[in-house]
Amino acid sequence: MPSSPRPLRKLKAGLDATADYDLWLAPFDKKSQAFWAADCAEHVLIHFESVHPNDDRPRKAIDAARRWARGETNMMPARAAAVATHAAARDSDHPAAVAAARAAGHAAATAHSIRHARGAAAYAIVSAMNARLLEDPIAASDSERSWQLDRLRNRDRTT
Repeated sequence: MPSSPRPLRKLKAGLDATADYDLWLAPFDKKSQAFWAADCAEHVLIHFESVHPNDDRPRKAIDAARRWARGETNMMPARAAAVATHAAARDSDHPAAVAAARAAGHAAATAHSIRHARGAAAYAIVSAMNARLLEDPIAASDSERSWQLDRLRNRDRTT
């Protein structure tokens, strides 16, 4: 009897991996967190763009997050970009791509609620885990988490 396929990694895995992020994020202002969330989403964007090269909704959402954080736009266009990229996630059936699009959507949604910064990081971890599902998803989670925390440690607290 063939072995069953490994289960796909879901958001709970990302939330577990980022359970302590509220403490890490607390010293940072909202705009710094939005920039960091955009960085987290962009780090795994390849998992979406390699499967859907003609769909730029996640990239536009990441750009919207950064534009909002720089004060170049208000919350409504960033929120619209978040909604559009979540639709891109629903249009995909590739788990790593779906999670990467969700990470981008949460990055843009930081303009609406800063709680979405952790969501961007959690979905980025899920994307990395699903991209390496047949290899070592736990190592992928650990690696992505290390990258995220290094990126946060090197971020200015007010920009």
